[in-house]
Amino acid sequence: MEIISKYFSDFSEKQTTRLSALEGLYKDWNEKINVISRKDIDSLYEKHVLHSLSIAAVFPFQDGTQIVDLGCGGGFPGIPLAIFFPEVHFHLVDSIAKKLKVVEAVAHAVELKNITVQHSRIEDIRDKKFDFVISRAVAPLRDLWKWSKPLIRKNTQIKEEPAPGLICLKGGDLAQEIHESLARPYITPIKEIFEEPFFEEKYILYLPK
Repeated sequence: MEIISKYFSDFSEKQTTRLSALEGLYKDWNEKINVISRKDIDSLYEKHVLHSLSIAAVFPFQDGTQIVDLGCGGGFPGIPLAIFFPEVHFHLVDSIAKKLKVVEAVAHAVELKNITVQHSRIEDIRDKKFDFVISRAVAPLRDLWKWSKPLIRKNTQIKEEPAPGLICLKGGDLAQEIHESLARPYITPIKEIFEEPFFEEKYILYLPK
């Protein structure tokens, strides 16, 4: 938790309690269902929680915003962001049911009321609309943008920037991937937000609809 407090200092007591509980919950569940690599579980707060919260450092989501986390895996970035933004609703989607079992258990344990889950393939979601799509290292940007565009509502309740769109966490050399997507995302290097070496080649990509 120290690494989280290094960058975010205005959490409520409830938010701090929820964030502090994540380590024990994920270590316990990871023994049953491997949702986080064994080598990363001891770096949960840096490599998963803080990485997820980089989105919160850039995007001040308004209360009432509706967000879908495509390919949420064990709940990242959705769960840390749901703790950070208690008045924003997060819909977490994954095609692997056992991962959603962990998401539901963690959300229940820390009493998160602003999360729902859906067991579905990303490309099969068509019945809901959202203000933002978020994702972390799930698929090439070309595919993410194709899947995301139908989900982003046109008549949004959001009156301020940022405009509705896709926000994804990516790593490595993205030049070819971005070229193939035929899109022109706004790119924020996470190393400009967090100084740890882990974030050296990590980026936030944002594509407004």
